[in-house]
Amino acid sequence: MDNKPCVYILSCKDGTLYTGWTNDFEKRLQAHNNGKGAKYTRGRGPVEPVYLEYCEDKVAATKREAAIKKLPLKKKQLLLSSTDNVLDSQQGK
Repeated sequence: MDNKPCVYILSCKDGTLYTGWTNDFEKRLQAHNNGKGAKYTRGRGPVEPVYLEYCEDKVAATKREAAIKKLPLKKKQLLLSSTDNVLDSQQGK
């Protein structure tokens, strides 16, 4: 599903979570792990994807990213096991 807008959450090696959006998830994940992603993830890698949700368009993705970033940690953690998480369905969870 390359080039489709999505929102993602990464687990950093220090135990924190990072939320972002992109049009190319694999390329963006590689950038984060190469130290060329967001400033927040530099020095916190390697990062591991724990949540992925595809959106209709860029506007929907940026709105969803903002909404997720506003959630308290416990609600973000609940989101990781939700039915919206594409990663869970790909891994057969």
